[in-house]
Amino acid sequence: MKIVIAGAGEVGSHLAKMLSNEANEITVIDSDYERLEVLRSHTDVITVVGNPSAIKTLHEAAVATADLFIAVNPSESQDVNIVSAMLAKKMGCKKATARINNEEYLSYENKYLFTEMGIDLLFYPEKIAAGEIVELLKRSASTDSLDFARGKLHVAVFKLEEESSMIGMNMAEFSSVAAADGLKFRVVAISRGDQTIIPKFDTKFKYHDLVFIVSKREGLDMLMKYLGKRNIEVDKVMILGGSPIAEIVAKQISKEVDQIKLIDLNKEKCLHLSATLPSNVIVVNGDGRNSDMLLEENIRDYDAFVAVTNNSETNILACVAAKRLGVERTIAEVENIEYIKLAESMGVDAVINKKLITAGRIFKFTLSNKVRFIKYMSGTNAEVLEYIVAPESEITKRPLKDMGFPANAIIGGIVRGNESFIAVGDTRIQAYDRVAVFALPEAVKEVDKFFK
Repeated sequence: MKIVIAGAGEVGSHLAKMLSNEANEITVIDSDYERLEVLRSHTDVITVVGNPSAIKTLHEAAVATADLFIAVNPSESQDVNIVSAMLAKKMGCKKATARINNEEYLSYENKYLFTEMGIDLLFYPEKIAAGEIVELLKRSASTDSLDFARGKLHVAVFKLEEESSMIGMNMAEFSSVAAADGLKFRVVAISRGDQTIIPKFDTKFKYHDLVFIVSKREGLDMLMKYLGKRNIEVDKVMILGGSPIAEIVAKQISKEVDQIKLIDLNKEKCLHLSATLPSNVIVVNGDGRNSDMLLEENIRDYDAFVAVTNNSETNILACVAAKRLGVERTIAEVENIEYIKLAESMGVDAVINKKLITAGRIFKFTLSNKVRFIKYMSGTNAEVLEYIVAPESEITKRPLKDMGFPANAIIGGIVRGNESFIAVGDTRIQAYDRVAVFALPEAVKEVDKFFK
């Protein structure tokens, strides 16, 4: 696939590296020559120096013959992203996407307007990240989660602590427990250190493993009990940072929690937030990195602490401090991908990364049109995909055990009409099933072939 990326910032560079590993032909446009040189030294891409909204630059990048155009300049360059995506589509590119920073554009009427203008997808990373945080506050026992088919199947990530009876158990033993409970859940992957493991029957669970589990709705309570986990009731939330993510989160949870306290160092930003946020959001001007300040703001009375400043190190350390001061649930925005494991090892309960979230939304466009969505789960380099099975596709022709499915991928569960199933070797997939697949990056393209 020929892909043109406009913008060599953090998101664009990450996408270029990821997509170039999938045997795609990648061209990256940016006005900053040095930024392109850094990218080219680490990634096999073609670079074009210039304004991505200039027709001359787009011609030089050969957008007319491209399969996909991705405009991911920083959020303040929203207009450039929109114009360049529109031009690319008009010049012959098959699909075009653009990063925006305005929630208004995502309304149904406005999305339709942009579709009419040729833009296939608008994405607002901050809003997507905020949505992830809201879900994590609802499901406080897990480090990440995902629903399929309106909750008929659920993927959750749990960290194995000392109280978990799974520690020392192998996969075969755990599978027998699941079978005894009517096969309502299944482990699909383990993240251990820098390694993501698709488990075999003899794989043993270890202390501090991140375990990825597919569960039927009715299996969640049993699963939580078995893991020694519980969801806490989140009634009071403290947010560090007055970023767009913080503002969206505060608005979304204001009707569901009793009190929200938002802390930011910038006085002008605090005044703006005080005027725009709901009445149960208390905005405080101060340095939330300071433990004494957090104590003065009664942090020990809060159920959850969310750190979403523009600095990853600040977010991690603030969450660690909040945890030590007695907060049960901590969530940090960590934009440095190499810091994600560090944050988890330091006791941060959940980590959000805009680049990975955005990459998942865009990567979907490089796969077959049967992929409903794709998501990168925190703590691993693997992806969770949801396929809608086409009639006569390869995956329908034999039981799963005879399918020759890639070793670095696993089918976790199936939704068929109003019924959900945990996948096993004898399972046969039917046309129009919705299938949850967990796959390492090197297996994604091979998995995709089974569903075409």
